[in-house]
Amino acid sequence: MSRLNDIAVIDVDTHYSEPHDLWTSRAPAKLRDRVPQTKVVDGQKVWVIDGDKVMMPASPASIIRKNGEVVLGTEFFGMDMEDVHPASYSVNERLAVMDETGVFAQVLYPNLLGFGGHRAKMFPEDLRLLSIEIFNDAMAELQEQSGNRLFPMALVPWWDMNAALKEVERCHGMGLRGINTNPDPQDSGLPDLGTEHWTPLWDLCVSLDIPVNFHIGASDATMDWFGTSPWPSLNPDHKLALGSAMMYLTNAKIVGNLIYSGVLERHPQLKFVSVESGVGWLPFMLEALDYQVTCTPASAWSHLSMTPSEYFRRQFYACFWFEKHGLAQALDLLGPDNIMFETDFPHPTCLYPNPLDFLAKEMADLPADVCRKVMGGNASALYHIDLPAA
Repeated sequence: MSRLNDIAVIDVDTHYSEPHDLWTSRAPAKLRDRVPQTKVVDGQKVWVIDGDKVMMPASPASIIRKNGEVVLGTEFFGMDMEDVHPASYSVNERLAVMDETGVFAQVLYPNLLGFGGHRAKMFPEDLRLLSIEIFNDAMAELQEQSGNRLFPMALVPWWDMNAALKEVERCHGMGLRGINTNPDPQDSGLPDLGTEHWTPLWDLCVSLDIPVNFHIGASDATMDWFGTSPWPSLNPDHKLALGSAMMYLTNAKIVGNLIYSGVLERHPQLKFVSVESGVGWLPFMLEALDYQVTCTPASAWSHLSMTPSEYFRRQFYACFWFEKHGLAQALDLLGPDNIMFETDFPHPTCLYPNPLDFLAKEMADLPADVCRKVMGGNASALYHIDLPAA
């Protein structure tokens, strides 16, 4: 791990297991019984909204036991908050784990409201925006409590453009460094992200110099632990393994649509991040996007001035964690400025307990300046994270 000893490592994808009182402790008294909270229904602890509408099991979605043991397969489905490592939900415990593993800072994503806030659309209208606002307030408090070492991405009320713009401005004013949103609003009756409907949001993100993050599983169409890929005959552990692997590739759709629709052409300073989707598939996907342009009439591409791979290198970032082979090829194609490191702590497939040891050989094989960029420098520049003095 010697190559990484003097690098302030930034982990750009981790998750926060929301404490069961996150909303009730901050809600106005008249709505306290209706905001998200946990109850026991039919013998199972679940998250409910509006008093009795069951949202999902109250699982912390953490595979790390209190003693640091990693559980495998679907066993984590049955774990409660009391069973998991407190670093899943406690700022101080998370910082302690980061110190133990050699990580300086982490970017955080939610669980309950959906990785892109897509579940909030299912809430009663008077609770929808409030639940997003309370979450973002809690994340600003968490960032401050961490001494600016934990950086949650703000959730966006994407179903209402005026509310979205107001909330992004508010979150930026609270110090949050990026937004996290639903990649498939068309599934809820809104225009897709390639339309001019979203121009005010993109313009605001450019003016505030904050990136737009697309985490896998951030829409109704993509969030399912198993997904539709596994055959019915597979057992649950096999379905989880295959479903997880296939979910990583769902961001290829987002990359292709954003580029082909002209969003990056129209907004050349806008930055996007493909989160928890790896990098090994990118060389093939970008080569395919480039090639498909040559297979259709030139008139179809009059709205684009560059190749898809050029747009990606200019405006997109991607994250790696367990990959040992795909990283080298992605670096060869993209260069060192578009790739960042993640662990996905404490979710399934996370790098734990020794994430930097896991990558020690791969990092030792890279030039020192490239290693410094992918393990922290790129994230520091993108998210405006101050690194400790050398």
